This record gives sequence, C-alpha cells and structure tokens, in this order.
Amino acid sequence: GIFKPMDLNHIIKLLEETDKDDLEEKQLKRVKKLVQCYQNGLPLRDLAQIFKILNLCAGKIEKQPRFVESAYDILKLCGLPFLKKKVSDEITYAEDTANSIALLGDLMKIPSSELRIQICKCIVDFYHAEPPKKHIPGYQQASSSYKIQMAEVGGLAKTMVQAMHLLENQLVEKLWVLKVLQHLSTSEVNCTLMMKAQAASGICAHLNDPDPSGQVLFRSSEILWNLLEKSSKEEIIQQLSNFECLLALKEVFKNLFMRGFSHYDHQLRNDILVITTIIAQNPEAPMIECGFTKDLILFATFNEVKSQNPLVKGLKLSNSYEDFELKKLLFNIIVILCKDLPTTQLLIEGKVVLALFTYVKKSEKHKIIEWSAAQHEELQLHAIATLSSVAPLLIEEYMSCQGNARVLAFLEWCESEDPFFSHGNSFHGTGGRGNKFAQMRYSLRLLRAMVYLEDETINTDLCEKGAIQQMIGIFKNIISKPNEKEEAIVLEIQSDILLILSGLCEYHIQRKEIFGTEGVDIILHVMKTDPKKLQSGLGHNVLLFSTLDSIWCCILGCYPSEDYFLEKEGIFLLLDLLALNQKKFCNLILGIMVEFCDNPKTAAHVNAWRGKKDQTAASLLIKLWRKEEKELGVKRDKNGKIIDTKRPLFTSFQEEQKIMPLPANCPSIAVMDVAENIRAKIYSVLDKLDFENLPGLSTEDFVTLCIIHRYLDFKIGEIWNEIYEEIKLEKLRPVSTDQKILDTITTASENIGKMVASLQSEMIESQARQDVQNEQKAYAKIQATHKQRELANKSWENFVARTSNAKMLKKAKRLQEKAIESSRYIKRPQNAILHQTGIKGLNTTVPSGPVVTVKSTPARLIGGPLADTELALKKLPIRGGAFQKVKAVKTVDEPKKSIAT
Repeated sequence: GIFKPMDLNHIIKLLEETDKDDLEEKQLKRVKKLVQCYQNGLPLRDLAQIFKILNLCAGKIEKQPRFVESAYDILKLCGLPFLKKKVSDEITYAEDTANSIALLGDLMKIPSSELRIQICKCIVDFYHAEPPKKHIPGYQQASSSYKIQMAEVGGLAKTMVQAMHLLENQLVEKLWVLKVLQHLSTSEVNCTLMMKAQAASGICAHLNDPDPSGQVLFRSSEILWNLLEKSSKEEIIQQLSNFECLLALKEVFKNLFMRGFSHYDHQLRNDILVITTIIAQNPEAPMIECGFTKDLILFATFNEVKSQNPLVKGLKLSNSYEDFELKKLLFNIIVILCKDLPTTQLLIEGKVVLALFTYVKKSEKHKIIEWSAAQHEELQLHAIATLSSVAPLLIEEYMSCQGNARVLAFLEWCESEDPFFSHGNSFHGTGGRGNKFAQMRYSLRLLRAMVYLEDETINTDLCEKGAIQQMIGIFKNIISKPNEKEEAIVLEIQSDILLILSGLCEYHIQRKEIFGTEGVDIILHVMKTDPKKLQSGLGHNVLLFSTLDSIWCCILGCYPSEDYFLEKEGIFLLLDLLALNQKKFCNLILGIMVEFCDNPKTAAHVNAWRGKKDQTAASLLIKLWRKEEKELGVKRDKNGKIIDTKRPLFTSFQEEQKIMPLPANCPSIAVMDVAENIRAKIYSVLDKLDFENLPGLSTEDFVTLCIIHRYLDFKIGEIWNEIYEEIKLEKLRPVSTDQKILDTITTASENIGKMVASLQSEMIESQARQDVQNEQKAYAKIQATHKQRELANKSWENFVARTSNAKMLKKAKRLQEKAIESSRYIKRPQNAILHQTGIKGLNTTVPSGPVVTVKSTPARLIGGPLADTELALKKLPIRGGAFQKVKAVKTVDEPKKSIAT
C-alpha cells in the first residue's frame, strides 16, 4: 500500500527517553514523519499506538511547548476517516478505538486553547464525516457511525462535561465544548452519561453568563432539551430544581421577554418557558423563592389586567405565532404553579381570576384586533380550562368577579342561535368546529369544579340565579337536536350537567323540588339508552354513572319526584340495567333500590317487573347473590348449600387474612366485607320486599334465599367470632359470665347455620322427589303413547290382511256377522215386519250403504266428474281394455217401516 512501514514502537520508545542530547529534535522529527505518513487516514490496527504517541506528546507540552504543534498535527489526523484492512477490523479493534477516543476528553485538561479547540473540532467531525481525499489500495473507510459508536462506548460525553467545568472563563473554548456536547446529546447513551456527570445543572447555571455571540444560550437550551427527552426526565428535573439554575432561567427568560425582538429570540424564549414548565412540575423546585412564579404571573396577565410594574411597562404582544404560543404556555404554567398552595397569594395579587374572566364572554369584533378570530377562540377555551384549576383555589376572587353570573351568561350565549363560526382547530377546540360545543364543554367543567367544592355560598348563588332550570334546559335542548358526529363531546356535556345538578341538589329538598318532573324526564331519557352503546367507548358509561348519581342526589328523598319516577316506570328501567349484569353498575343500582324500597309504592313495581324468559326481580337478585359469592370464593356445595356452618359467609379473602387485634375505631375485616360487596344491599332489598311472598323462584333460588334471609344473623355471628379470636390473640381471659355469654352466642350462631343447612337439605330432597314423580309421569305418558301406536299398527295389519287374503276376509266377515247377530234384540214384538238389513254376497267387512265411494280411485279410471255416477251399479270387465257398460242391477226398494238392528 501507500503507507510506508513505520516502527511505531520505536517512536514510542524514543518519546519515552529523557536523558539524550538533541533528543527533542529527534522526537519532533519522528512525529512529523508519522503525521506525513498517515495524512490520508488512520488505520484501526495502528490507532492504539498513534494515540499513545499523542498522549506522550501532550505530556511533554508543559516543559517543552514545541510539542504543542506535534500534538495538534496528530489531532488533525483524528478528524480523518478511520481505515480498515479487513471487514472484521471494526470489531477486532473496537476496544482500542473506544479507549483512544476516550483519551480525547482527558486531553482537554492540557492548558492549551489551540489544542482544546482542535480536540473539539475533531469530535464534531465525527458527525460530519468526509470521504477520504485519496483512495488507499487495500484499505476501506470505516462506517460513518463507527466513531460515534466508539465515543459512546468509551464514555467521551462524561469527560467532555467534566472538561466544561474547567472552562468557565474561556468563552471560545466553552462554546466549542458546548458544540461538542450538543452533537453528543443526540444519543440516549451519551445523554445518560452526561446526566450522571451532572451536565444539566452545570449547563443551566451558566445560561446567563456574558456571551456576545449568543451561542451559549442557543446551544445550552438544545442540550437541556435533549437531556430531558433522551435520559431520565425525573433525574434531570431534580438536577435543575435548585435556586441557582432557576435564577439563571428566570433572568434569561426576562431578558428575552423584554428585549428579544427577532423571530429567533422569541423561539428561544418559548423554549426556555417550556423547560421551566417541566421543572415547575416538581413541587420541590424553589419557583416562588427565586421570584420566578411572581414574574410569570405578571407576564401571563399584563395584557388583560393593567400593571404599573416596570417589567411590562410599554410591552405588548403581537399576534405572531410565537407570541400566541407564549400566551398559551403562560396559561399552562399557571395551571402547574397553582398546584403548589403557597402560590395562591401570588395569584390573588396578580389578579389572575379577573384576567382569565376577560375571556369568558361572547366573542366580539374589537376595534383594536389583538388576536385573530381563531387565536382568540383558542385563548378563550384555554383561559376557561385554566380557570377550572385556578378558581377553586380562589373562591373569594371568583365570587367578587361575579363568576357564577358570568359563566351562566356565557352558557346562555353558547345555547343561543347567535351566528358564530368556530374554528375548532386546537386541543381545547376538539369537536367544536362550526358550533359552540367546545365553549359549552369547558364552561360546564368550570361550573362542575366550583359546585364540587361544596361551598354553600357558591351553590346558593348558582341556585338563586336559576342554574338548575338552566342546566335542565340545556340538556333538553341537546336531546332535541341529536349530533352523532360529535357524540363523545355531547355525552361529556350531558354527564357534566347531571353532575352539576347532583352537586346542587344533594341534601337540599327545596332544590330537589325545583329539579322536579322535568329533571326526572331527562334522567329517564338517558336510562332508555340502547345497552349496546355502553360498549362503544364514547362515554355512555360515564353518562350512565352520572345519571345514577343524579337519581341518588336529585330524586331520592323528594316524594313527588319519587312517585313520578315510579309512575314513569323508572324502577323497571333500573331493573333492566341491573339485568345487564355489569358489575360496575350493580353496586350503585342496588344502593338506589334499597333507598327506593322505603317508598311503599316501590314493592309492587319491583314484583311486577319481568325480564328475559319471564325472570322476576327476586330471581335476578338471588342470581346476582350467587354470582357475587362465586367471585368472592364463598364455600358452597354443587346445590348452593352451606358447607361451613360456623362461618357461612366467609370469603376466600377473609380466609387468607389472619385476624389481628384492632383499635375500637377501626373496622374489622368482617365489617369491611359489608361495604366491599353487594350482598348486604341484596339482603336489604329482599328484606323490604318481604321474604315470604317473592314470585317466580326455583328450588335453587329458595336454597340461596335461606342464606340471604339469615344474612344479618350470620354476619353478627361472624363479628362475635372475630371478637372472640381477638381476645384470644391479646391473651385476655374473660370473666366466667362473659365467657358463658360468648360461648352461648357462638353456639347460637352455629346452630342457625346448621338449621339453615338442614332446611336447604329438605328443600333439595323434596325437589329430588318431585323430579322423580315428574319423571315417572313423563314415562307413563310415553308408555301410553307407545301402546296407542301399537294398537294402531295392529289395526292396520288386520286391515291389510283382510284386503290381501280371502280366508282372512271370510273369517273377519263371519266374526262381524256373529257380532251383529249377538247384538240384535232376541225377542221380537208382535205384528212386526222384519227386514233384512244385510246385503247378501257383499265381500266387505265394513258397514255398507247403497252407494260405495272409493276416494282413492284415480280420476282417469272413473272418467272424471261428468261420467255416469251410478258407480255402485257398474262392474269392471274381467278382460282388459276400456270400460264397458252392462245391464243395471235392479235394487231392492227401501222399506217404508223398519226396525233398527
């Protein structure tokens, strides 16, 4: 090849020598020769030795400054492509290459500006590989990403971060190191190494250092972005959450906000704000202490609330894309900052609620256009969404701004027919194109947030302003104009309306009366939803939950509403929902049923309900009980009978949990079990329906009903058993009287279990006997059917025999004549004329008349309906051929008087 053979080991030995004359000249000469030899690239096989030579040269610089040039020249070679002779060289020399590249970071410690810059240039060139100037026979260029991979393996990023801390006062070198780190931070491996070297805090703390070039801020923000995206976000936030970093960010942001005019400055300002927003999510970040929170609140509201603060004096935002993004980012950071409660006072001082409420009004064409129509709409929605987070923390400010009145007036506009073309092209505007659904959706969210504070001042004010009637009106209006295209948004609006109504009406009978029949009608409308829609994922489930909640809060306890609900078959609809067997609804529906059963009119409705296959409500409830017990792992035999009479209600969870002594104010496992499953509710409903008169139950249902009937007794016994076990665990000995009472209670509880088990056995045995009887009846019926069939077959066989066998026919005829004769009256009355009723010579064994019609004879043989009808008087000719008419036979005249024989 072109490479001249060079003894690199000889150069290394020469550089290691120290005591010869003219040594420096020789050493420099040999290094220069080496540089000339490798001016087209460094072979991977020689890399380790070449970098050892570089390291030896670098070590001599302090005492022999002339070696700076040698080291510089070798570093320039490192920027050239690495060359491989074999394809496998990349793998073979991987370790040597990684160690060699890692050495570049260590060389940054040498106090030579020229060398440091060259090292940085060399590393940057890794990412901008150029083809070799000259093709070298027998060698190929290593892959373009090889140097980058080896830099990751060698941990170069870590040493470069450490080098940056040495260069705080050298701006030019510092900029080069930042450029290197910017390139290195494009990889996740390097970002992790940089994170471990505390790069984030080191870079951020110096964001505001003097920098005429403006590159420090640009490159630093880029590196911070990459670190947040490509390494542990939580760790980077932790590194940036200190006073020094936040102070630097604050000063940079203020400068860019107040003095940044270019497009580039505005973009950088927004980037810094996004990084700040991410840090603000950490509640430990000293945002308030460094004064950043106060400044951000000022910047967010100065456009809406005039301020005399010199920071914003004369400042104005344009409607450019960057300023519009800034406004949204400021709204967003307020939502994050308000999660830290000490921020509340700053929000009050900054008049944030008042500023945000300037957007909660009908869109108007302003004389001075600050934002375009689309921008204003997006900011309006963002402001209302921000209020949902901020207003609940600042109740006094909300009320002093007439918050309820403003929101209700805005909702009135949303519902009106006022022409308004919304753009709906933002996150908050989803589903709101060409309508006011987005505005309505966020306004209702705001109201819901305020109502659920349960602050009586707010709720009373809402009711006085007619909120209940307005909410019902909006709901009815939505129902009357179905919108399938935006169904998910509409369902969310409906859910929020019902939740607001629930929050307002709960605990207040007067408000429930205002809710009245109109309110009940909208609830019934939702309950009639097609059950298939519950699986659509659009929000029907949430709406149904809201509806059930509003039955609880807005109807129960108000007798006129309850009666109207019953009259409109509301209980039927509830039971239909219960029959869907969806676990998520069962608990809530049964809770409502328990309360409704206090109304004396409910029982008749429940008993009248019929489900699929004529299922009754009692049967449905018992089926739910069995399903619940199966899921809870309660021990029952195949017939549903009690197995463990001592603990008949015990679940598998209770079996696993060991009984532990608990304070008196802590509920035990047995008590918690009552609230954690639906058995107690099913018991309550059936108890109020009267256990004795439940229609449509099978034996299996009655067997389960025995357990349900005794649920309370079993549960009391279970709790007493827990008390007994706790006393044992605490090694207490009750006095003899107490011991006797405890024993009596536990024995009585067990006896109830045995009694129920015995009753269940009787029922099962009785049913088994009944089943046997029913089986025997069925068999008897089958037997009778078979016997009848046999007789019919026998009759047919006799008939066939008579028609095919002359002897059998004669025998049958004799038997028939004998039977006729024996049936006649023997004593004849005097003067009676006897007539013979039999026709002699007739070869039939069936009762005969003067005419015999054979229905089975085909029409082609008898000549059809127009032929001679005296069929009985004709005979078929013995010989073949057509029909022939013969002489008619003279018939005997009918007797005028005869005796029936």
